[in-house]
Amino acid sequence: MKSIKVLGSGCKTCVNTAKLIEDKARALGVAIEIEKVTDMAAIASHGVMRTPGVVVDGTVVHAGGMPQPDAVEAWLKG
Repeated sequence: MKSIKVLGSGCKTCVNTAKLIEDKARALGVAIEIEKVTDMAAIASHGVMRTPGVVVDGTVVHAGGMPQPDAVEAWLKG
């Protein structure tokens, strides 16, 4: 199971990022545990200054703007 954190204030782009990840995981049959982190101190502790940020299994893989679907697929398969 992959552990995924979506870092952001809860804005529309952050919500859409979480939905994209959930939808891709479902389509690929990948089990994930997704956590939405809205606390700015927790977000900054990951070194993310632009949201949404995405952390997969403890590694920041994305920061700022909506990720591309093919990138999400690569994170889930990796």
